[in-house]
This record gives sequence, structure tokens and C-alpha cells, in this order.
Amino acid sequence: MSLPEMNAAHDRYAAFRHSSFTRYWLARFFGSFAIQIISVSVGWQIYDLTRDPFDLGLVGLVQFAPSLLLVLVTGAAADRFGRRFIMGLALGAEVICAALLLLLTLTHTFTPLTVFAILAGFGVGRAFLGPASASLVVNLVPTEVFSNAVSWNSSAWQIATIVGPVAGGLLYGLSPAIAYGIATVLLAAATICIFSIPKPAQHTLTEKKSLQTLLAGFHYIWKEKVVLGAISLDLFAVLLGGAVALLPVYARDILQLGPWGLGMLRAAPGIGAILTALWLAGHPIRDHAGMIMFLFVALFGLLTVMFGVSNLAWLSIALLALMGAADMISVYIRETLLQLWTPDHVRGRVNAVNMVFVGASNELGEFRAGIMASLIGTIPAVVFGGVGTIAVAGLWAYRFPQLRKARNLQGRT
Repeated sequence: MSLPEMNAAHDRYAAFRHSSFTRYWLARFFGSFAIQIISVSVGWQIYDLTRDPFDLGLVGLVQFAPSLLLVLVTGAAADRFGRRFIMGLALGAEVICAALLLLLTLTHTFTPLTVFAILAGFGVGRAFLGPASASLVVNLVPTEVFSNAVSWNSSAWQIATIVGPVAGGLLYGLSPAIAYGIATVLLAAATICIFSIPKPAQHTLTEKKSLQTLLAGFHYIWKEKVVLGAISLDLFAVLLGGAVALLPVYARDILQLGPWGLGMLRAAPGIGAILTALWLAGHPIRDHAGMIMFLFVALFGLLTVMFGVSNLAWLSIALLALMGAADMISVYIRETLLQLWTPDHVRGRVNAVNMVFVGASNELGEFRAGIMASLIGTIPAVVFGGVGTIAVAGLWAYRFPQLRKARNLQGRT
């Protein structure tokens, strides 16, 4: 290990020594905080209007669809036009969508169909934001501090998931208009932070536009089994194990909690995750990374099963916190492997594919949970998902030995 690498390994705040990363981190925090406020508020309003868990699943589906439909465009845009620029435009689009939710609330025209249309707009913004955001980090810090940047980058989102849902529940309790208004301001602040970053160095895509160029991300992922295994593991594990969409049902009908209680449930995974991310920033995983990842994915599934059958509020919150901690470790390993194993000239397109997989695991996971809950009940739907996650961890450990045997997080040499 070189001297810079040794110094970075012992510096918990190494990534923040670079001002561009600090602005990027603030943008991620403000944007994620706003989305958490909107997520809690929209979920509560939709369920209040319809009392149908299937509609909660649709909230995820309409946000995921644009990522799937635009996957060949979003990654190429990040590689060709500059990741900072694309990220700023995407955040600006989210500002407009948040302002429209505020307008619907103020004019008392908040209806499921209209909201789903606006959420689709959020989905388009996120479709472009995801690949650009994930690919930009590696252009802002030296390679030797990248794993530290991954920890802090995840912490921006996780801190927001702690404070955001609680704030969203409290703000919604005061007034939905206040919740959406603050979310709009935060998204505007995130946009300003991104555009204040000096243009970073980037291997810009110069190839002529062709189908082969657009499909380069898929080709690379299929060729690199470590990357393929990491991305597909996230897809199927979280697709089955996600229970976030059903938290309004748990808050209202199972645990007998109000909007503030829903905020606590939404915040609990973030609490576990941010504590874990802070620990990882000073204690990076140095060996047996692949095996550790599979073990914690299986643990996430087990904790999901336990949460599904719990009817005690304090126990459910504790289990959600542990789920967040387990997920943080697996996310940290997957994201570090993905970014360091991917060449810069194709990173945007690879991350576009990854964002589709992540979106499928989150938004489609919410849809899966919503539709299963409407068919077999909320508790069986969550338990089934947790068991499925455990099964996926075991199967993927067998099918992707290269990923299971991955030892460190330094990428290829």
C-alpha cells in the first residue's frame, strides 16, 4: 500500500478534504432529504384517499418505469454530456415536480391519478440523476480515498432517511403544504450545490452514436461476472425483501401509529445504516468482502421475516434499524466493487443499467409488496419476501463464485 493510500485509510474524513465532493455530498443530502419528505407525505395522502395497499405499490411502479424505458439514453447522456451537468438538470426537474405537488395541495386538487403523473415526472428526473450521480463521485476524489467517499456518499442518503421521514411526518401533521414547500426549497438548494462544483475531469464519450455504443453498459456487465453478480444480487434480494411500501399499513392498521409513527418506521432503517456507514468510514472492509456481503444479505432477509410478524412498535422499529445496518454493509461492498471495476468511459452506461436494477429492487419491490399484500395480506407478503431474500443470497453465492471469493475492495490492478 502506498503512502497516500495509508494516509487515506486512517483519515475518516479523507473525502471531505476535496471541496467538490463536499458540495456533491450536500446536494445528495438536500435532495435525499426532500425526497424522503415527499415519500412520506405522498404515501400517507394516497392511502388516506384510497385505503388500498395496491395504490402504494403503484407509487413505486410509476417512478421506476422511466428508468427502465430510458436506460439506453440516461447512461449515454452521463458519459457524453458531463455528469455534473446532467445531475443538475435532473435535480431541477425534481424541483418542478415538487412544486406541482405543492400546487395540488394548495388548490385542493390532490387526486391519485394526477399525483401518479407527477411521480412519473420524478421518475424521469431520477432516471437521469442516478447514473450521473453514481458516476460523478469517482471523478471528484482520488482513487485511494474512493472507498471512504462511498461510505460518506451513502451516509448522505442515510442521514436523510433518518431525519427526512420523521420531519416529513411532523411537517405533514402540521400541513401537507408546508411539507411539500420545504421539499421544494431543499431540491432547489441541491441544484445550486451541484452547479457550483467546478467542471471535473471526465473521459467523455466520443464514439459515434450507435446501438453498440448504447448497449456498451450491458455488454460490460455481462462480461464482468463480479459486476453482474453484484448488480443482480441487489435486484432480486431487495425486490423480494422490500417492505417499505407497506409501512403505512403497519403504521395505521397493525402497529396503530399515526403520521409521526410512520416517520419513525421510515427513519429506523436509516438510523441503523448511518451508524454502520460512519463505522465503515473509519474501518473499511479489507478482506473476504464477497462472503461478508452474502452473509449480510441473508441477515437482511431474516430480519425482514421477523419484522413481518412483529406487532410491537418498539420491536418493529429496532428490527428495521438492524435491517438498515445489514443493508448498508452489502450496499457499501457492491457499490465500491461496481465503481472501481468499471472503466470511466463506460461508467455512466453501466450505472444506468445498475440504476434500473436498483429501481427494480426498490420501486418494483414496492409494487410486488403492494400487490401481494392485496392478494394474501400484508404480513404474509412481508414474510414471503424475507424468505425469498435468504434463498437468493444462497443461490447467488453458489452461482457467482468470483463474487463470493472477492477479497478486497481495491478494484482491478
